[in-house]
Amino acid sequence: MSDVTICIGGEAGQGLVTVGSLITKALVRAGYEINVQQDYLSRIRGGHNTYRLRFGPEPVRCPREAVDVLVCLAKETFGLFKERLSDRAVVVAGDDAAIEWPRAFRVPFRDLAGKPIFENTVALGVLASAICLDIALLEELLRETFGRKGGEVVDQNIAVLRRAFAWKEQQGELFACPAPPEAGRGRMAVSGNEAIALGALAAGCNFVSFYPMTPATSVPLTIIAHAQKMGVVVEQAEDEIAAVNMAVGASYAGARAMTATSGGGFALMVEGISLAGMLEQPLVVVLAMRPGPATGLPTRTEQGDLNLALYAGHGEFPRAILAPGTAGQCFALTHRAFCQAEQWQSPVFVLTDQYQADCYTALPPFDLAGLPTASGPLLAPDDPGTYERFAWNEESGVSPRAVPGLSPALVVVDSDEHTPDGHITEDLDVRVRMQDKRARKLCGLFADALPPEFYGDETPGMLLACWGSTRGAAFEAVDRLRADGLSAAALHFGQVYPLNPAHFLPLFEKAGRVVIVEGNQGGQFAALVQRESGFRITDMVLRYDGLPFTPEYILAGLRALS
Repeated sequence: MSDVTICIGGEAGQGLVTVGSLITKALVRAGYEINVQQDYLSRIRGGHNTYRLRFGPEPVRCPREAVDVLVCLAKETFGLFKERLSDRAVVVAGDDAAIEWPRAFRVPFRDLAGKPIFENTVALGVLASAICLDIALLEELLRETFGRKGGEVVDQNIAVLRRAFAWKEQQGELFACPAPPEAGRGRMAVSGNEAIALGALAAGCNFVSFYPMTPATSVPLTIIAHAQKMGVVVEQAEDEIAAVNMAVGASYAGARAMTATSGGGFALMVEGISLAGMLEQPLVVVLAMRPGPATGLPTRTEQGDLNLALYAGHGEFPRAILAPGTAGQCFALTHRAFCQAEQWQSPVFVLTDQYQADCYTALPPFDLAGLPTASGPLLAPDDPGTYERFAWNEESGVSPRAVPGLSPALVVVDSDEHTPDGHITEDLDVRVRMQDKRARKLCGLFADALPPEFYGDETPGMLLACWGSTRGAAFEAVDRLRADGLSAAALHFGQVYPLNPAHFLPLFEKAGRVVIVEGNQGGQFAALVQRESGFRITDMVLRYDGLPFTPEYILAGLRALS
């Protein structure tokens, strides 16, 4: 057995995320590879939610459709997932559940729990035993999780866990577990948003402003957890307009500033982002995408905001847009975003989405020693009396940036068009020259653009082009195509703007067929590729129902194209 998919279904408030997260951590400590998908409704309590976890000894890059272990904490769970159960599937449900399945553990939750509050611990024990986890791992995690609530709470949970394990052992084995790898320990379970936050901290981020908005909120919340130790100022603003302007102001004062939001909040930030473009201030904005327009599906996933990031802001000014496809890339590309923002004094956007934000994977500790050092502002100009914040630079467009109060120079900036010394002007010749100066930085960003990641056959009959979180599903779809004897490859773009056609056009031209795989209705990235390179891609596999891509979905889409 190569890998297993677990689905825990229940209502909000039943503790299914607690069960899922503890199982996730136990599997990582046992050495397994993992991929987590969380589906939840936009409400505090009630409504059917799921926590889906795929694990195995080999790398697992994405969710898949079939379910091997279904844990039913709510009555409707079985009916919702019955058609997705694999041939080897096992169902864990209450002893009063009306289900018909040949391999089922009918659990006496009430008897084993003693109190309703411990029923999710019963589910944890039965599930952990069913997938062959060591009880010692779960006991260790319960102590870590509930230790702050006191020894009595810990002891009660461990006692219930042991009863659940003992009950399960009496039922016999209904499921064959994949053996853990020999060398997979010593890693950590990290979500995409946690990795973004850690990448920001590693880059020296010391100011974060935000207004809470799903699915971006866990980025600043992760930073808050480490803010005091790392010397970071975090401000929850009254709205997104205030948040972005605080970040621009902090950048002007010398901080490495970031803000994080989703589509509706980003729309409110557009004027402030344009201000950063005019002031030539470094700014990192995390845009965690979800289906729109308006509130849309606030707790689901989509890649519908590429155009929003690409064209955000009135007027024209340079920017870069990064779109990580793994938790490791979330860390590395967020760090890179700060480096680019500082170097080119422009806004840089990091695009993620709900699936990736909540998706946990197993990673070794990040290599901080191998990270480049982000350049900082100029603290002491050689000649403060002649310093000009927007001095002409005919080569790169980047002017020396001093920090007011930390430099003896006078630092003048203005949201109006301005002269090199920062004062307002309506001299039209100066306007043209200053706009050209700002635009020249895009040449540097273009030269610094990341090439896409190639995976598969060198001259493929089918090339899947993807960006952001679709990476894992596209790569696994390529694996399945090649296993069927077909020539296939994937090209993943971790940077979606600016694009250097020299990085991808030769690969497109060698392929027998190029298919775009992206999570929106209009094929936004396909249109961007055509705009930047002239290469038109007519074949697309698109998804915009609020769910993440799976290999099965992509393969079904490819069959429909043919």
